[in-house]
Amino acid sequence: MSRAINLALPEAEVREICQASGVVISAIERLPSGATRLVCTTASGADEIRLRLAGHLIEGAVDRFRFYRPSSTS
Repeated sequence: MSRAINLALPEAEVREICQASGVVISAIERLPSGATRLVCTTASGADEIRLRLAGHLIEGAVDRFRFYRPSSTS
């Protein structure tokens, strides 16, 4: 199963829940909707969050902010 999870919760709340659960975050980002995309470092951590936050899971694709990489000026 994927380590990435989309949650209908604000980023700060997701961070707090992960810390309280002992789940290590690999990456986290706020979504345009105000929800949060979480990537856990382990599949077992992701499973733990899925179980704890089952009522807040967002199924399917979500809109994300476009990634911006500044051009190199070398």
